[in-house]
Amino acid sequence: MTGPAEFTTADERWMDHAIRLSRRALGTTAENPPVGCVIVRNGMPVGLGWTAPGGRPHAETQALAMAGDAAKGATAYVTLEPCAHHGRTPPCADALVAAGLSRVVVAVHDPDPRVSGKGLERLRASGIDVRTGLMEAAARRVLAGFLSRIERGRPHVLLKLAVSADGKIAAEPGRPTAITGPAALARAHLMRARSDAILVGAGTVKVDDPSLTCRLPGLENRSPIRVVLDDDLSIPEDCRLIATAEQVPAWIFTTLAAREKALEFQKAHPHVRIIPVVHDDKGHVSPEAVLERLAGEGINRLMVEGGAQVARAFTEHGLVDEAAIFTAPERVLGEGAVGALAGLPLETLTDGEMELVEETPLGPDVLRVYERRHNDGSG
Repeated sequence: MTGPAEFTTADERWMDHAIRLSRRALGTTAENPPVGCVIVRNGMPVGLGWTAPGGRPHAETQALAMAGDAAKGATAYVTLEPCAHHGRTPPCADALVAAGLSRVVVAVHDPDPRVSGKGLERLRASGIDVRTGLMEAAARRVLAGFLSRIERGRPHVLLKLAVSADGKIAAEPGRPTAITGPAALARAHLMRARSDAILVGAGTVKVDDPSLTCRLPGLENRSPIRVVLDDDLSIPEDCRLIATAEQVPAWIFTTLAAREKALEFQKAHPHVRIIPVVHDDKGHVSPEAVLERLAGEGINRLMVEGGAQVARAFTEHGLVDEAAIFTAPERVLGEGAVGALAGLPLETLTDGEMELVEETPLGPDVLRVYERRHNDGSG
């Protein structure tokens, strides 16, 4: 890895541009990473690209196609090490070499064993000046889902909560309660659009009958896979998730004890995936087993949206990597209301290894985003 002194302010500006492009791909790349690429020649951008929906074409391929002959002698800024293996498409490292790039600046090394250093080696072997580590922490935030799945065998977990000033999510059990306003709701829907899957418990389905789709204008097609944890397949069979499963995928995780019921449920609702997994020490669907299975299905980013028991389970199991807490500072629900973490203090989630990385006013509400500090060397 090269040091900060190796880079100029121009390098930082173009890598920042590549990182912003990579965000456009969040939630759309299937099992592939959301990557951004900018090709610059004589101080001007000649090619821009980000990972296409479904994961292909890759960012470098798209940027090279835009740049054409102007790529010769240029510098490419890429948020993740270019791939070096033959998959459904040829290696991006080879494409960069063939295009005649003189310099490639990379933010993050790819931990995928098929790539891991091989892309950089191929570029250097061809005589390209390769620099790494520029704005790595910022790039890793966008790549967090892919990196988590490769390095830890599970998706990056974002827990979203909308809470009153006293840390409550509903006025009373079984009663849906609107906590925050339109601006906070819009931001939450953007988080949905940037996720590969969204997860709730069976209780949330029974009480709220949610659609769990993205309803931002122009982003309706960015709805994530809907995931439900249902120990005994007790959710209503006429709920919205099941009714719309042919349009937006719905997966229900249940316990192995409910396998026979799962077979009947599957026959009645062929568009819904029923996935039995092991239970935890409380007899509920194991969050770890769910995450392992989701990783195997190529899910990089998982948004957990409710309810209190599910939020508590993911918190207690140490599975929350990022927490987005929307707070209505002027709203107090009182003693009889439902706590956000089903009896655990909210500080259980935000203290310790979690670090406040964003605080944004949204109308009368406030969004605070916390991230877990992983010992991955990313700083």
